[in-house]
Formats: sequence, C-alpha cells, structure tokens
Amino acid sequence: MLNEIALLPVRVVNWFKARYSDEGGASLVEYALLLALIAVVAITALIFLGNTTKNTLNNVGNSLNNP
Repeated sequence: MLNEIALLPVRVVNWFKARYSDEGGASLVEYALLLALIAVVAITALIFLGNTTKNTLNNVGNSLNNP
C-alpha cells in the first residue's frame, strides 16, 4: 500500500505527459517555416524581376487592346 502511494505522483505525471504531449506542433512549425521561405523567395523574385514583368505585362495588355 505504501508503494502505491509513493508511485502515485509518478503515475499522475506520466498520465499528464501522455495526455498533453503533442508532437503535431513540430510539423506545424515546419510548414510555417516553409511558407515563410516561399514568401521570401517570391518577394525577392518580384523585386528583381518587377520591372521586366511589368513591361512584359504592359506589352501584352497593349497588344490585346490594339489588335
């Protein structure tokens, strides 16, 4: 009986760890970092290719307006 009482806190702690430990959060963080990396790459591409893209889209738009 004394052993059972002595082991009770250990059992409670183990129960809480099993109940509330969630490994799914790590994958969420990984997805968030991946999304941030993609956003940085997209913004960098727009900064470096912005004028070229703007000119190309303007030429396409002008070609569509003036057949």
